[in-house]
Amino acid sequence: MTRIGLLSDTHGFLDKAYFDFFKDVDEIWHAGDFGDLTVADSIENFKPLRAVYGNVDGYDIRIRYPEHQKFRIEGISVWITHIGGYPGKYAPQVKPEIYHNPPKIFISGHSHILKVINDKNLGLLHINPGAAGNRGIHKVKTIIKFEIDGINVQNMQVFEKDRNHKL
Repeated sequence: MTRIGLLSDTHGFLDKAYFDFFKDVDEIWHAGDFGDLTVADSIENFKPLRAVYGNVDGYDIRIRYPEHQKFRIEGISVWITHIGGYPGKYAPQVKPEIYHNPPKIFISGHSHILKVINDKNLGLLHINPGAAGNRGIHKVKTIIKFEIDGINVQNMQVFEKDRNHKL
C-alpha cells in the first residue's frame, strides 16, 4: 500500500498545516502552478515529490518538472498534468490520448475547483485537488490524501481551510 498526498495551485504559498495532514503519506504529488521554487523545495525536503509544471510556473520550475507525469504505482497507471479538464470536458491537448489509452487515475489542477469524478466511459478516476494557495477564485484551500492498495484507490480524505484564516 502506498499513501499519497495530492495538491495543486499553491501559487507560492504552502500552509504549515499541510505538513501535518501529509505526515503519514509516502509521496506527495503536485499538479502544477507551484508559483515559486521554494514551495517545491519545501515539499521535496519533507517527502518524495512527483510533480508537473503549471501555466504560471517559470523556467526554473519547468526545467525541473515535466508538463506530464505518466507512471505506474502499485498496479495502477497514473497521469498527472496541470491543464487536463475533466470527464466530458477533457482539454484538447489530452483528449486524443486519454480516449486512446486512459490511465486508471487522471489528475489535473488549474481550475481551483475540487473534483473527484469516476469517468465510467473510460474506466478512470479523475481527481482535481482544488487549490492549496491563496491566489485565485477559490474561497477554501483544499488538498487530498488517499491510499493505493494494488489496484484499489481508497480512504480518500480532503483537507479544507478557509483562505482568509490566519495562522
